[in-house]
Amino acid sequence: MVKRVAIVGIGTTGFRPVTPDVSFRELIFEAARKAYSDAGIEPSEIGGFITAAEDFLEGYSIADEYCPDQIGAVLKPTQTIPGDFLHALATGYMMIMTGAFKTVAIEAHSKASNVKTIDDMMGFALDPVYNRPLRETAHAIAGLEMTRYMFETCTSSEQCAKVVVKNRGNAMRNPYAAFAAELTEKDVLGSEPVSLPLHRLDIAQHADGAVVCVLADDQTAQALGDTPIWIDGIGWCTDTPTLEMRDWGEAAYARIAAEMAYRMAGIANPRGLVDFAEICDEYSYKELQHMEALKFCNRGEAAEMLESGATSMQGELPVNISGGALGVGHLFEASGAHKILELVEQLRGHAGARQIPDVNIGLAQVWRGVPTATGAVAILSNM
Repeated sequence: MVKRVAIVGIGTTGFRPVTPDVSFRELIFEAARKAYSDAGIEPSEIGGFITAAEDFLEGYSIADEYCPDQIGAVLKPTQTIPGDFLHALATGYMMIMTGAFKTVAIEAHSKASNVKTIDDMMGFALDPVYNRPLRETAHAIAGLEMTRYMFETCTSSEQCAKVVVKNRGNAMRNPYAAFAAELTEKDVLGSEPVSLPLHRLDIAQHADGAVVCVLADDQTAQALGDTPIWIDGIGWCTDTPTLEMRDWGEAAYARIAAEMAYRMAGIANPRGLVDFAEICDEYSYKELQHMEALKFCNRGEAAEMLESGATSMQGELPVNISGGALGVGHLFEASGAHKILELVEQLRGHAGARQIPDVNIGLAQVWRGVPTATGAVAILSNM
């Protein structure tokens, strides 16, 4: 009987603003080759495959049908999760826990540079009757939510700007990051207004890249050796997509997904037990909003926690040491893959210049972006 599921291999291409020299298939192949080498396993030994992809973001239909070749999944059980990598991770976890599969490989990628009008494309995700005729943009909606969050929690634009400064500075230590930079709050607040209070530098820029990881049951993981990284908890949740009917101040989807993951992992005191976290910062204010939803602090205390240094690399609970989406790049459905990559490297002690000492438990959290209220949380450990 399967008792636990572990990540036994992971590979990535790293992340760049544009990748004109390679196709998305070549990106996936590189990440898959590295993941299988890391796991010490051949593609032929893997029982099932999952790709996390959304046709809407790929620019053509049935995009997942173009993935089996480069991940070694031809004539194998293969499925697509039209959601973030963390949703695919949950699916892979459950596939193994049933006992039907001993190993599962999961792929996610971003080739955002292939889409010339990303902002216009995102407009098609809005309700065609109530919202799209108003010509609202994703950033305009985020600006409204930012305003509401700041009002309810007494958070300032200056405090949100500090998230950008922290995360893009953290990315300076991350060789995978596409947008590392040394910035000041003045730089952020002085950047082009997009939808006030949202400025250009408050928004994560898109990047290209791919990540593949290999899951295994406990017996297989132990046989493969090295340090298995265990999936201790996982949760996901979707709020209403109707903008007019949901709470704009709180990330309820993140709170409920976290509660599900905490129950599974047996964590009653997240701030006391989680050693570090990689959470969604697609917009600067979202890091603060998500910190509160994850119960790292009380409502309205995230900015104070940030300013105290508690979320810095040397702090009590480091947050987005990789650089987050602001520093690494926004990767669409591969966003969770990057976060899991960071957790695995930290828990293995392989994070190099950004290594946090003595870490045993890490948390990854994602949000699928405007106009959704869908999120997922995963908790990993090396114990």
